[in-house]
Amino acid sequence: MATPEKAAAVSELKELFSNSDAAVLTEYRGLTVAKLKELRRSLGENAEYAVVKNTLTAIAAREAGIEGLNFDDLNGPTAIAFITGEPVEATKSLRDFAKDNPQLVLKSGYFEGKTLNEDDIKKLADLESREVLLAKVAGAAKGTLSKAAALFQAPLSKTVRTAEALRAKVEEQGGESAA
Repeated sequence: MATPEKAAAVSELKELFSNSDAAVLTEYRGLTVAKLKELRRSLGENAEYAVVKNTLTAIAAREAGIEGLNFDDLNGPTAIAFITGEPVEATKSLRDFAKDNPQLVLKSGYFEGKTLNEDDIKKLADLESREVLLAKVAGAAKGTLSKAAALFQAPLSKTVRTAEALRAKVEEQGGESAA
């Protein structure tokens, strides 16, 4: 029978899994408490980094209905970054921290029900943030609309220039015949 402490830990982990959009399993062997604190700070507000017990994590993930997690990676000292919202910034932070601190090993994760391996996590980290991508789409749309507006205005402005040239020519001829 489970102890109340273990049941509470499973319940807390289950809630973290249920509330997160993505999770990244890491091994933190050899990192100091100060480095872990630095990592937590670098992840930002949309991620929570928790040191977990492997068996309790597997139970909590199954209870939360998480299918995309690689349970084989739940060995050794494990910590999970639970990510809410867009995962790009948090995965960038994890990748960059792992570059500077080789003791942090990115094992696997899940996003939108799909299993992520280390390469997938790095590819996700290489993406630009949602805001940047939206800004690029908006800029491209604005550019296309500006080109369309200029295209639609061209016949009108050409007509005005032609009419003005005709008017000038008529005035010029009218001025010669009146003389």
